[in-house]
Amino acid sequence: MKKYFRFDELGTNYRTEFMAGLTTFLAMAYILFVNPSTLALVGIEDLPSGVTRMDQDAVFAATAIAAAIGSLFMGLIAKYPIALAPGMGLNAFFAYTVVLGYGIPWETALSGVLASGLIFIVLTLTGLREKIINAIPANLKMAVGAGIGFFIAFIGFQNSGIIVANEATLLGLGDLTSPTVLLAVFGLVISIILMTVGIRGGIFYGMIITAIVGMVVGLITPPSGVDGIVSNVPSLVPTFGQAFVNFGDIFTLQMLVVILTFLFVDFFDTAGTLVAVANQAGLMKDNKLPRAGKALFADSAATVAGATLGTSTTTAYVESTAGVGAGGRTGFTAVVTAMFFLLALFFSPLLSVVTAEVTAPALIIVGVLMSSALKNIEWDQFEIAVPAFLIVIAMPLTYSIATGIAIGFIFYPITMLLKGRAKEVHPVMYFLFVIFVLYFMFLS
Repeated sequence: MKKYFRFDELGTNYRTEFMAGLTTFLAMAYILFVNPSTLALVGIEDLPSGVTRMDQDAVFAATAIAAAIGSLFMGLIAKYPIALAPGMGLNAFFAYTVVLGYGIPWETALSGVLASGLIFIVLTLTGLREKIINAIPANLKMAVGAGIGFFIAFIGFQNSGIIVANEATLLGLGDLTSPTVLLAVFGLVISIILMTVGIRGGIFYGMIITAIVGMVVGLITPPSGVDGIVSNVPSLVPTFGQAFVNFGDIFTLQMLVVILTFLFVDFFDTAGTLVAVANQAGLMKDNKLPRAGKALFADSAATVAGATLGTSTTTAYVESTAGVGAGGRTGFTAVVTAMFFLLALFFSPLLSVVTAEVTAPALIIVGVLMSSALKNIEWDQFEIAVPAFLIVIAMPLTYSIATGIAIGFIFYPITMLLKGRAKEVHPVMYFLFVIFVLYFMFLS
């Protein structure tokens, strides 16, 4: 085992790798509760006609198993200390844009995730993935990441009741005297404090503290006895295999845009995370990522596995940097993280205490972290600032990640053409311009 993971060469050992794996797990454990809440549309009372909620317990199991499978793939095949799980942003797009916004059944949405994973595998094996990534301007990549952060944060503010609908101004401040809203505000303050002082896993610990306070003051019903904390692994029956059953429903223009969005966001989430974690761990060689193909394959295979189980796109987590900071340097770190996700399967009853008020602070903090991409955009160039700004602002205002991407990608070729920089626009961007124009025409 030590030889396979090159412990001696990388200057590490079992104890260091184990602690690194545990640290990574604690830093990303919040997804076990946020993902089921998001995909089940907790906090949303009225669903579109014909649309049903996903089973929270089944999604919890799918989340944990998909994270374990993805992390094992990454650890054993690519040998990187990078853990995977259903991605934030992608789950919000799945739930709030595809299911809630478009009225597409979650079963069909899972088919879209499966299709994107299969396409991802083909693109990875053929080497086309890098070419497609390079066709998208870096400024727009950054704008998409930041826009998703704003969208996720907005969902957190909405679900908690901090921001509510207002007939006069469209949106307004919620009732800050409401006990549940105050609980969410408390959770946000606690999470900010933990993150500011550098507590690893601060988002997860913030959720735990908020849930405990909610139980103490009587806003959340506490679990009763051991059975309220530990139980058998939840059944996957409600979600398992639904992606295959409804695969024939994905051949529409609307679902094509959905699949392209899954692909696009996962492309750059994974690429950015791999580079960030590898840089921190000192694993980059000549500014290149060794075994990049294996790492990308692990990511795409995890998406296929996750869709089959019943969850949104599985992707590499930047929280893996927490484990690297604790000394993790090999794939054994990811293997340890995977084991903790499997152990977590026995704690599904805790879902009952993770209410919308408990998860909202986590969504807002994740939004803050993702919005940091704004600093890398060339705002002083108007032809770039316009599409970038439209991507960022349109996502929360239209309640759609796909719409934000589409608007920005339509304006980018236009502003670049008018500025006399048409030759700098890759042909792929002109192709996407046509696709998104058709998307808006047929969407109406």
